[in-house]
This record gives sequence, structure tokens and C-alpha cells, in this order.
Amino acid sequence: MIQVEKLTRTYGHLKAVDEVSFEIQRGEVVGLLGHNGAGKTTILKVLTGFLEPSGGRVVLQGRDLQEDRQAAQRHIGYLPENCPLYPEMTVIDFLEYQAGLHGIPEGRRLGLVRQAIARTALESKASAVIGTLSRGYRQRVGVAQAILHTPEILILDEPTNGLDPTQIQHMRALIQELARGATVLLSTHILQEVEAVCDRVLILRAGKLALDAKLSDLSSTLRGLQIEVDAGLEKVKALLAPLKEVKAIHTDGKNRYTLETSDPKTAAPNVARAIISGGVNLYRLQQERRDLETIFGEINQVSEVHHV
Repeated sequence: MIQVEKLTRTYGHLKAVDEVSFEIQRGEVVGLLGHNGAGKTTILKVLTGFLEPSGGRVVLQGRDLQEDRQAAQRHIGYLPENCPLYPEMTVIDFLEYQAGLHGIPEGRRLGLVRQAIARTALESKASAVIGTLSRGYRQRVGVAQAILHTPEILILDEPTNGLDPTQIQHMRALIQELARGATVLLSTHILQEVEAVCDRVLILRAGKLALDAKLSDLSSTLRGLQIEVDAGLEKVKALLAPLKEVKAIHTDGKNRYTLETSDPKTAAPNVARAIISGGVNLYRLQQERRDLETIFGEINQVSEVHHV
């Protein structure tokens, strides 16, 4: 499992990671989300021991990364965002070389290499020179080297980068399979990837942890309605005032309103009738959505700048 306590990483005056704390249990698949520059890759590099933290503590499988780095790193499989490969080597030679670096006994190497090749669907490219492979196949080689030594912690930075739709589906299935025996932390900026394979999401904003939640909690049913009309707030309030099921009205100032209701399904037809009978055009009416995309947008919302 992974324990991170008040992790901080600075570059001069820039705080790339600012006192981030979280825990990941065995068998969890956790997505690390954030815009470019939010601190995702920096956190992964610290967790894998490639960067020193400026502050805080990281514990992997009960081992403090600062005190016992090599022992902690033996439990990690790591796919960097741009995985370094040797283009002049064949896939199988590269993986056998990686097995040696991991200290895998010679008698076990070939079996583990074959297993990694099969799990990443690289059988047809096993004897191919890496430099001749497409971007998608090179990404698969990177995943193969990450899982080669059957690590208990798997850290993947943009694992579907460069893959075609079929390869993405295969990668998702592989990640879910690996989670049966490992803790998986994957970084991405693609919301669909998190929704497809993760149990939980961590969202970073400007180096800080803005959200740590289970995806099942984010998709809980809400009791609001969203409407868009061609009338101002006072007019809408007057039209909806007789409706007991409408408890409150919120607006973004652009004739878009969120209505707090006791039951959105019951309220929807009554709201539509009240708006239309009042001579107001109703352009949109839907139940309030608060999924991962909505929450990510709220967390990263930037105020509009109007130039005059």
C-alpha cells in the first residue's frame, strides 16, 4: 500500500507539490487527475524514488522511501510518461535485460518475460527491433517492463498515451487484471480513463490535493433541476414561487438556473408548465449532473477575463 504524508516538492520559488497527503490500499485502482502542470508527474517521480521530496514522507509497503529506498523500490513497477527504451534492441532482448536489472534469477527470467509479453499482447512483435515499432507498441513495451517483476505497486504515467481505441480497451482490461494482486496508481488528464478503470480519484490543482473521493460517491443522485430560459432571475422567481417542490433558485447570471427541488422527476413537468405559461421560452431542462467531468470543471474553473 501507499502512504503519502504532507508531500512537498519545490523548484526554487515554485511549489510543484504542496503538502499532499493520501493513502492507497492494496487492490485499489486510483486515478491521479489534473491539468498539465498540476503536479501529477512530480508526485509519481517522488513516489518511485526518482526525485527527492522537499518535505513530507512516503511509505511503500511499510517501508519509508527515504530510509530504505532500494527495498521500497523493489515493490514498484513504473511506466514513465515517456518511457525510455533502447531502440536498437529487440523487444525480448530488452525485457530480458530489464529482468536482469531487477535481479530476477536467470532461471526465472524467460518465463516472466514470456508472461509480460503475453499480458501486453506483444507476441507478434517479440523479435522486432524496438526502433521499428509504432508509438502504441512502444507504449506496450513500456508497460511490459513495468509489470515484468510482478510488482505489488504499479505506477503508470499516462498509460494509454499513443494507443489506438482497440489498444486502449486492452490496456484498461490489463489494468483491472493487475489490480487483483497489486495497488495501482495511474496519472492521466483523460477523464474517461479514470471513469473506465478507477475506484477512486485524486484531483490536483496547482500542486494541492483538491479532491480525494470514490467514483461511486461522485455519481450519487442529486435533487436539482437545471433550466435555461430567456428571462431574468426576478421573473423566474415569480413564475416558480407557487411551486412547493422548488426550494431555492441559483443562477450564474446568464439566464441559466439550478433549482433545488424535493423531487426532480415530480418537479420537472410543473416547472416546464409554469415557465411556458408565463410567456417565457424554455431552452433547456434537465436533472442536475454532478459527475467527474462536472466536478473537475468546478475545481479547475478559471474566471473569465473581459477586455475593454
